[in-house]
Amino acid sequence: MKSIYKLLGLLLLITACDSDLDQFPPNIASSNSLTNYDGVLNAAYYYQLGSVTPMAVMGEFRSDNAFMFEPPYTEFDEYDNGLTAMEDQFFGPFYTAMYKSILSANNVIENSTDATLVGEAKFLRALSYFKLVQVFGDVTVNLEADPSITDSSILVRQPADEVYNNVIIPDLQDAIAALDSEITNGRASKYAAQGLLGKVYVTRGDFASAETHLAAVVNGAASAGISLKENFNEIFGAANEVENPEIIYSTQISSSITDEYNFGSDFWNWFVGDDSKSDLPVDQDLVAAFDESDANGGGTDLRRAVTLSEDGLTAIKFPKDGGLGAEHDWIELRYADIILMYAETLNENGSSAEDVLDLLDPIRTRAGLNPLDHTVLNTQALVRQAILDERRLELAFEGQRWFDLVRTGTVDAEMGQTINSNYHVFPIPVSEILATDGVITQNPGY
Repeated sequence: MKSIYKLLGLLLLITACDSDLDQFPPNIASSNSLTNYDGVLNAAYYYQLGSVTPMAVMGEFRSDNAFMFEPPYTEFDEYDNGLTAMEDQFFGPFYTAMYKSILSANNVIENSTDATLVGEAKFLRALSYFKLVQVFGDVTVNLEADPSITDSSILVRQPADEVYNNVIIPDLQDAIAALDSEITNGRASKYAAQGLLGKVYVTRGDFASAETHLAAVVNGAASAGISLKENFNEIFGAANEVENPEIIYSTQISSSITDEYNFGSDFWNWFVGDDSKSDLPVDQDLVAAFDESDANGGGTDLRRAVTLSEDGLTAIKFPKDGGLGAEHDWIELRYADIILMYAETLNENGSSAEDVLDLLDPIRTRAGLNPLDHTVLNTQALVRQAILDERRLELAFEGQRWFDLVRTGTVDAEMGQTINSNYHVFPIPVSEILATDGVITQNPGY
């Protein structure tokens, strides 16, 4: 059996599985005895499952799209130190899963001679650290397959900027160079890496760098078979996931896989109101945003009927009907998201309102709405707000809203209250702090 590493106070097992991602990864032999690292890479993919429900809940229920009914889950809307009570259900499983994915990726990067496998592993390591930094800010960095179990200094949290500059960005640059352009369900590709790197730069406010990578995806989309689906209702749900030209990268989910997130409610349960903590989760502020879209768009926003139930109380973008609820993949990156970020980037880089807003026309036409009027939205600030509003409706219940508010500096304006910036990130699991005798520290305010 392979040796067991202690990292961040947790037992992280390097695991593997068959080439089919729909397999639970069993323990494997010591990594230095392997000649084929497909299984270890599949383990890195598998552990991404543990991020899905926590990221979905953080991205939506912390924002003005959804809310919780039952204490202590109402802490998501209270912006104080009470979220530490949510460790066992959300932050702990997420934290553990991401470091397991990282450790598996490290083994591939360090030991495999297959350039494609290494490229995929670097994509997954970058994706894991990007999620960790979005959620926690400064985080522990481990880039080794066999980290020391005695040197506690390696557990010290590194500044988020350093994680971006020294890990996330270089890993994605390497992945772009190593991977090809073919989009395969559930696997990293060159365009997935370019799109994610563009999102990383947008998140950091480096729009000059973001433009290069987002433009590469937009300009290369046709040749790679990437496009917007004709109908918004054909994007989501298990029946629409295979060979969907709009989905650039998703984390694959199957009822045949024992989810690394080991609580009963999968992400879609929270949205449709199947969990008693929030029977009717939709914030009426989102309903009002759709009403405003109808009033200003010259028609009924077709995204409403796909996103919300008829009464506007639950979210149905990932439907439970037909017995396929447990089969919904989690979309990490789709083409409409890329287009909206590209428009945002061009606006921040000084392009004309007309050129920027023209990019949104296919998205709005699909939604049954008129193009935005650039003679009215004729300043950078107005275009910036229009894009943020479009992102809210297009990407609602895809786990992005809260992180969009934080990165655009619009938390207070959109939430209608002053929120201490300490609570723009989430609490480090207390179990990690205790297990490392305080080497890992807590975020301010918690």
